[in-house]
Amino acid sequence: MLCSSSRIRSLYLSHKTLNFASFLLSKHLPFNSSQALLPSLHNSPVSLISLSLRTEYSRPLLGYLRFNHSMASQSSPQSVHDFTVKDARENDVDLSIYRGKVLLIVNVASQCGLTNSNYTELTQLYEKYRDQGLEILAFPCNQFGSQEPGSNEQIMEFACTRFKAEYPIFDKVDVNGKNSAPIYKFLKSSKGGVFGDSIKWNFSKFLVDKDGKVVDRYAPTTSPLSIEKNVKKLLGIA
Repeated sequence: MLCSSSRIRSLYLSHKTLNFASFLLSKHLPFNSSQALLPSLHNSPVSLISLSLRTEYSRPLLGYLRFNHSMASQSSPQSVHDFTVKDARENDVDLSIYRGKVLLIVNVASQCGLTNSNYTELTQLYEKYRDQGLEILAFPCNQFGSQEPGSNEQIMEFACTRFKAEYPIFDKVDVNGKNSAPIYKFLKSSKGGVFGDSIKWNFSKFLVDKDGKVVDRYAPTTSPLSIEKNVKKLLGIA
């Protein structure tokens, strides 16, 4: 026996399939034939599917189902590599270019109490492991205390001049709320925080493996150098 919710779902799907198949038959059969056939189909959804599979009229239905299955699989991101984001100059960046790289993704801010320590250690970590496959992706965000108010150009100048940041800095984004960037929705759903999925403050960190899968998440107060061991493990460095 199916439980009540499963039964309702099963009936709903049968009803939807029946209605769609009826529509197809009405389009492909002469009026008299379709009018004669449809009442019997309504009495037996199973017979409908069996009949449709034996006739040429199954082709549109099967094509429709295959198309929607394909679209569903394409619309559900499986890794960070499935996303396209904007760089600081608002050019599209396909994150699949980082396939085979270990990624540390960080929401940054220029006027935070954590700015100096995090930017300094991010630069140190990047200089040490960039040639071995580490990439740091910095996403400015102004959602926490309005501590990233500048333009993209000002943010880049600040990071590159003061902290010698040579890793990519992207377009300013929201990381929480209805306007949250799709990449951050994916990151949060892949690895929730201790007190919920939302990003708590500037310099939250996500560690991503070479296949684009989120491996770990770190609090804003976790220093970049403290996760060096985990970075080395994903890089395959003894």
